[in-house]
Amino acid sequence: MMIRVSRLSSSSSCGRRCVTEWRGVSGCRRRSMESVFVVGGRDESSPSPASVALQRIRALTSILNPGSSGPTAITVRYSSSSSSQSGDEVITLGDVSLQLKQPENPELVPVRYKGENLPQSILHHLRWIMQKDLLAQDVFLVGPPGPLRRNIAMMYLEMTKKEVEYVSLSRDTTETDLKQRREIVSSSAVHVDQCAVRAAVKGRVLILEGIEKAERNVLPVLNNLLENREMQLDDGRFLMAASGYDKLLQSHSKEELDAWKLVRVHEDFRVIALGLPVPWYQGNPLDPPLRSRFQARNISALPYKDHLELLREVGEGVNPDHISRILSFAMTMVSKETHSLGLPDFPLDNLHAIVKILRAAPSTSLQNLLERLYPFHCMMASEGQTSVRNALKSFELLETEVNASSGNAVMEIRRGPSSSSATVQLQCGHSVAEIQVPTGELNESVAQDSFIRTPYHDHLLSEMMQSHMVKDFCVIGSRGCGKSVLVRQFADLLGYHIETIMLYQDMTARDLLQQRMTTPSGDTVWRLSPLVIAALEGSLAVLDGVHRVNAGTFAVLHRLIHDRELSLFDGSRLLRHDRYDAVRASKGYSDADMTARGLLRIHPSFRIVALSELPVIGSSSSSQQWLSSELLTMFLYHLMRPLSMDEELHVIKKLVPQMTGMKQVMDLAHRLRSSTDASLKSVAASLSTRQLLRIARHLAIYPDTSVYNLVHKACLARFLPRLTQTALEEELESVDVRKNALPSSVDAIDRAVTCEIKDGILRIGSTTIETYNPETKMKIPDVIFYDNPLHMSVMEEMLRDYLLGEHLLLVGNQGVGKNKIIDRFLYLLNRPREYIQLHRDTTVQTLTLQPTVQDGVVVYEDSPLVRAVKQGHILVIDEADKAPTNVTCILKTLVESGEMHLADSRRIVSANSGLKPSPSIIVTHPDFRMFVLANRPGFPFLGNDFFGAMGDIFSCHAIDNPDVESEMSMLRQYGPSVPDGTLRRLVLAFGELRTMADQGMITYPYSTREVVNMVKHLERFPNEGLVSVVNNVFDFDVYNKELRDTVLETLHKHGIPIGADPRNVLLAKE
Repeated sequence: MMIRVSRLSSSSSCGRRCVTEWRGVSGCRRRSMESVFVVGGRDESSPSPASVALQRIRALTSILNPGSSGPTAITVRYSSSSSSQSGDEVITLGDVSLQLKQPENPELVPVRYKGENLPQSILHHLRWIMQKDLLAQDVFLVGPPGPLRRNIAMMYLEMTKKEVEYVSLSRDTTETDLKQRREIVSSSAVHVDQCAVRAAVKGRVLILEGIEKAERNVLPVLNNLLENREMQLDDGRFLMAASGYDKLLQSHSKEELDAWKLVRVHEDFRVIALGLPVPWYQGNPLDPPLRSRFQARNISALPYKDHLELLREVGEGVNPDHISRILSFAMTMVSKETHSLGLPDFPLDNLHAIVKILRAAPSTSLQNLLERLYPFHCMMASEGQTSVRNALKSFELLETEVNASSGNAVMEIRRGPSSSSATVQLQCGHSVAEIQVPTGELNESVAQDSFIRTPYHDHLLSEMMQSHMVKDFCVIGSRGCGKSVLVRQFADLLGYHIETIMLYQDMTARDLLQQRMTTPSGDTVWRLSPLVIAALEGSLAVLDGVHRVNAGTFAVLHRLIHDRELSLFDGSRLLRHDRYDAVRASKGYSDADMTARGLLRIHPSFRIVALSELPVIGSSSSSQQWLSSELLTMFLYHLMRPLSMDEELHVIKKLVPQMTGMKQVMDLAHRLRSSTDASLKSVAASLSTRQLLRIARHLAIYPDTSVYNLVHKACLARFLPRLTQTALEEELESVDVRKNALPSSVDAIDRAVTCEIKDGILRIGSTTIETYNPETKMKIPDVIFYDNPLHMSVMEEMLRDYLLGEHLLLVGNQGVGKNKIIDRFLYLLNRPREYIQLHRDTTVQTLTLQPTVQDGVVVYEDSPLVRAVKQGHILVIDEADKAPTNVTCILKTLVESGEMHLADSRRIVSANSGLKPSPSIIVTHPDFRMFVLANRPGFPFLGNDFFGAMGDIFSCHAIDNPDVESEMSMLRQYGPSVPDGTLRRLVLAFGELRTMADQGMITYPYSTREVVNMVKHLERFPNEGLVSVVNNVFDFDVYNKELRDTVLETLHKHGIPIGADPRNVLLAKE
């Protein structure tokens, strides 16, 4: 049997067609394409006009005369082996032949990677790999990011019927992931062979992808296996090269070699490594001893001609000129000149996705499609954006903003009764297109009351439908702009169940794929992650926080996203549905047989939607400028801008029909967003659409609330830098928002500073609520608390937010009474609490579960968080700023949607999810609420900026030290026998010191807690001198002369004689 692979130069008519097309290209595009087209996609560095002309002549001559000098055309031939007794086939690539062997485990042979007509460039790569295979040499395929290198390796293994062991390397990969892992089976420790050992013993091909991701001390464990085919295993066995083993077998029996624990390495064992060139791309450079053991091959992008033919096959019926212009632009963006500008590589391997969209919806904007592949607006500075626009203009792809983003909407969705797909009718500009998209298993969608459609949302949804048809996609937008709500609406339209996976910085590959756990008998097993479960069940996996997760960990998802295949830690494999069906049909296996062989079927409806914040343009940090060349190959990208004022006003009016007084707030928010002042733009992030909705709901129920105070609360203005505070005050004045005057009526003053409980009704100020009636009162806090006007006004604001269903965040300096206020508030409400204190070493697992060992078995006990969710208590999270923000960010889904995954495979769902409680499902109690306490961001507090990371999902309250009268009122209750003059001196002195701390004159913000402690001391020991008591606070500053002098001067000014000098005139008055 012979399979001839056609190529463009095999026919003079094809050559004439190519020349005709070349002549048809406009002059400006031809000049931009010359280097790409003439030399097959490789950009030459400024050749002379004579050399360019010579290259043109040679290239056209080789096209029109296939027999002239140039690379030999490679054909693929299969034939029967005349020397083989078993009649095995022989595959021939050009002049290189390899005898095929029947695989022992055919399910491990890749399927459906090899197309019918492979380009010549790929066939040359395959021929080279076959040469190295015949020489028993391991190979390293190096090249730009994308699936091309992996696909070429899989094509070769499919053509040669070789079994594969695949491992995706990451920063979390250890030696045990490659050699042997110790498991507990039937209460005994056993060693389980991993990919490298299995491949060596069974004669398979080991594919190592992501060499640059692994830590440098991990891969040297393979050096001896690569060089001499030898390796010492942890269970005492020794892998020996086939030649050495066979020589021993001539003089010893197989039983003797087994007793010596010698294991033969199969002669067909090979290694194919896949990696990026470092330092061209980010990663760890190759270890020299490891590099010397490989033969390298550069797998660059396909030549222009080959890529053009592939795209035309995919986009049959698409305007050829459109495909030509798109490819020409893409080739320009991967040239050396564009890379020298520091621009990320264009994801050439994803061009087929937008060509498929063009085939289904021909009127879709070409520029819009290219921006989904290459969202340059959000990842480049102005210089880079100009370069990309110029390239778009050169190929006549640049459109006006109105033409590129207008007139798109989802008109109709028709779903079959049992079908896993739907027909979506889209309005694309002035035409209508129908596309087939996968759908979820939910027959009835749950309407979202919180989603208000606007023309912009309709446009985004229509684009997301197009992308959903062909590939996973990512929505990028600023915090609070509505990404999660839009994706929930998208899932609702298509009947998808959403599986939300919160990503965080210290997330490992095991957290993403499989987690190790113990059974009640003590055996170790692997539990599937929510992402893998979503793949098997056909859910919509929402990866929230791509900008947070480490790129080296996220790389383990490349194969799942590109190929819909995945290798798990327990040795099982997930296959794309058509590949799974092909293997099952060809071998006659049942589903049970496939499962027994470790093969699982990925549901055809499974899709991944990623959510991320905008990359920080110009940042050198990979965590801030997260949108790298490698990540560009994984998704189609949709940039979600903040809503315009009219759009935002429309949404808020629909959600809060009774809103009042929002015009000024809206004006302020959009003034801040459009400001050129960087500090004001950072404040604008605190006035997201989510926060504006919160303010509107508050004003609708409590119209007497000060707009000025609500804005200050949302921005946490009390703790902004002084210059930013001043700028914000000016903006507030410009929109006529001013601080309200104090109430003048005696009754209003009285009600504003008091609280009472009467007939089961709690009143704080003018706000009332029915007190809670818990089953048990054991966990209701009861602390000593003396009411004062400031704290009571704060609690009234907290009560209003509590009645609105908000979760609360209290931020302030140390010792200002945050815990006291919370405890008093809960006491008044009669609400039980669960308390958890965070610290530097808090992890996601310890936040949700507490592991303990009982009878030798690891048992997970519910953390305070889980108990509060179950029982409807208030969860008080203290010191939230001390834990890493990438850990506390998992609270986001719990606050927003009431859902969270626990480390023991249980899942928290919202109270209105419709699901019933079960051993694996925890339904959130409707009374559950979260109160979070954190110190102010910035120096001298050494915590993380919790407010900056998650502040907009909470209703925030800035807790400050009491004013003079409030502090005096409180201190009189702590020290009723302490003279008022002494109290006033302390209050005034500490008030001035706090003002100096706010102005940056001193670093330590002296707090009310320290004043209270001094008053308690004076009350209990009235004969103690004031100086000795004050020294209890200021002895910390004895060794800082400059600070000591400042403090003493302030204390002396207010008549406190610490470090007194007889000549001090101020103290002489006392």
